[in-house]
Amino acid sequence: MGGEPGPGEEAGPGGEPGPGREARAAAEPVVAVRQASRVILLDPDDRILLLHGFEPDDPTDTWWFTPGGGLEGDETHEEAARRELAEETGITDAVLGPVLWKRRCAFPFDGRRWEQDEWYYLARTDRTATHMEGQTALERRSVSGLKWWTSEELSASHETVYPTRLVELLRALLDEGPPSAPVLLETERA
Repeated sequence: MGGEPGPGEEAGPGGEPGPGREARAAAEPVVAVRQASRVILLDPDDRILLLHGFEPDDPTDTWWFTPGGGLEGDETHEEAARRELAEETGITDAVLGPVLWKRRCAFPFDGRRWEQDEWYYLARTDRTATHMEGQTALERRSVSGLKWWTSEELSASHETVYPTRLVELLRALLDEGPPSAPVLLETERA
């Protein structure tokens, strides 16, 4: 996921926690706002690729999220999106499109409180084979797999997905195409 806020620190996958971690959040220090890029990766059948994450100390606390992570050094948002996609999924040939959405989120993860600004890029790929060999140590402890989802599968799912409006946002993207300018999503705090 990259873009660590400080030496030896890594943010949680997906920029969000699963349910049930409010008690841990109270004791977690807040870090500086982290800049992050996320990718809405679609295949030729308009399926979206999501990663399955979990709280390292509670593997039953799970959620699905888009590939992406923090900016490193003087990396641009676009460069971070490409790097994160390659590290987390092994996909390096995706065609990166416009920024669809921007949001701020705050969440507890792995004993810390995170706050980040996220830019969501549209990307397309013909390649659906993935691998997770490029993940960080924390990602290996908190990501169990990847899955291509149809919009209908996401709509029918009762699993936690971040951002929380992803089902609605994906449906609008598929029906109407990308917005003419990035849409500012409401802040999500857990």
